[in-house]
Amino acid sequence: MARIAGITLPSNKRIEIGLTYIFGIGRSKANKILLEAKIDKDKKVKDLSEEEVRIIRDIIEKREKIEGDLRKEVTQNIKRLIDISSYRGFRHKRKLPVRGQRTKTNARTRKGPRGQSIKKIKK
Repeated sequence: MARIAGITLPSNKRIEIGLTYIFGIGRSKANKILLEAKIDKDKKVKDLSEEEVRIIRDIIEKREKIEGDLRKEVTQNIKRLIDISSYRGFRHKRKLPVRGQRTKTNARTRKGPRGQSIKKIKK
C-alpha cells in the first residue's frame, strides 16, 4: 500500500495508472515521473519497495503542483475571470458551457434538467 501526497494508491493497479489517482497527474505526467525515477511502468503498486515510493514522492513534491494547491489555483483562476467580467467569467457565473459549445441542444449536463412545461388540468 503506497501513500503519496495524502492519496492511497490502489495496490492491484500498475503504478502508471495508480499515479493518475492523484489530482493533477495524468498518464503522460505519470510516465515522465516513472522515467525520471527509473521504475518500470508495468510494475504493480503493491510490488514497489519503500525506496521506490520515496523516490516517486520526492519527484512529485519537487516538480509538480498537485491536490489542494492545484485545486486552489484553479478556483482562483475562475474567480479572477468572474471578477474582471470577462466572457468566460460570465459563462462560469451563469453555469453555461465556457468553451464555445452550442447550448440550443446538448448542454444538459451543464444547464441541468429541462424545465417542465405547465400541463393543462382536465376537469
